[in-house]
Amino acid sequence: MVSDVHGNATDLARAGEGADALICLGDLILFLDYADPGRGIFPDLFGAENARRLIALRTARRFDEARELGTRLWAGVDGDRAEVVEQAVRAQYAELFAAFPTPTYATYGNVDMPRLWKEYAGPGTTVLDGERVEIGGRVFGFVGGGLRTPMRTPFEISDEEYAAKIEAVGEVDVLCTHIPPEVPELVYDTVARRFERGSKALLEAIRRTRPRYALFGHVHQPLVRRMRIGATECVNVGHFASTGRPWALEW
Repeated sequence: MVSDVHGNATDLARAGEGADALICLGDLILFLDYADPGRGIFPDLFGAENARRLIALRTARRFDEARELGTRLWAGVDGDRAEVVEQAVRAQYAELFAAFPTPTYATYGNVDMPRLWKEYAGPGTTVLDGERVEIGGRVFGFVGGGLRTPMRTPFEISDEEYAAKIEAVGEVDVLCTHIPPEVPELVYDTVARRFERGSKALLEAIRRTRPRYALFGHVHQPLVRRMRIGATECVNVGHFASTGRPWALEW
């Protein structure tokens, strides 16, 4: 199990060693690295110093100023903004999807671009969102993406659309999502010093359907990585970009 890969193709290529399958819970793309402002699409375009400024504004929750900074920087770029970003994303996807072992089961993160995945996912990679699959005799449900925030990352959807995907998955043994359930200890990032968005619909589904595991990522440095909600073991399996180590689920 991995989540929040954020460009770490080197470790991703080894993540499935010794396992029957690899499961990836999204956020393959590295747009901006809070730990290393010199890495990612943004500093490649605008330099590490501007990346540091953007990180500082976001960390201070000065989102309007962060967007103004981005607007000023993009004004100096030749070409359409969306096309420039997509070209950079495609370069990362080509490397990352090539690193997936067979079989891999994957869903989208909030910084991913789902419409591009079908172009890069090979025959050994199964992409699921609001869907179920049986792996080793257990039923796994997958729900990708994130909820809407002031960050305006590429794959944020409404609470209603997200809840509908949770409902479509139904009762499963292992519930796999990119974002965590809406529990303060699971959604608070101790480094970014803010509460990320978790899902209330996911929390309600865990309490109602009682899967054995609820696995997720999204929050890079959570206050708590693991806790029980009723009969369900809830585990943050990331932050793979930083650790380079997968989390193993065995039975």
